[in-house]
Amino acid sequence: MAAGADGIAYFVSAPPAALPSVSKRDLEQAWEAAQTLLADPPARIFIFPGAEAPIELQLNDPDADAWAAAVDRAIGLDSAHGISVCLRLIALIGGLAQFGWAREWFGPKMSVRAELLTAASLAPLTEAGGFDETALRALLPAHRL
Repeated sequence: MAAGADGIAYFVSAPPAALPSVSKRDLEQAWEAAQTLLADPPARIFIFPGAEAPIELQLNDPDADAWAAAVDRAIGLDSAHGISVCLRLIALIGGLAQFGWAREWFGPKMSVRAELLTAASLAPLTEAGGFDETALRALLPAHRL
């Protein structure tokens, strides 16, 4: 990790797809922490090893920076585990906008159903640090009640 005037850079020893799965409770804690966003959080960039060049994942959104700050407060971003929780939280929130079917797994006041948290905690991350829609959906029950 290196902090500078432009924000905080995290040098991660493994690419996003190699980061570990996390527990459902870790993701719940991150989700809860993200409900209280910081005003003016520092910018965050994650730098992963790549086959030919490092892969840089810059959080270009103040909300994503705030979510990363929330994970840092709740769990820490000083390990592959913490980085995995952070990327999963951001991917989960992004999935709400990106995957139309995912909206049914969110409840009132941005609550999230346990089944989706479990799937997001176990689904592999892509090389870009997000979720593959098919892999995430495969971990969900076929029918909701």
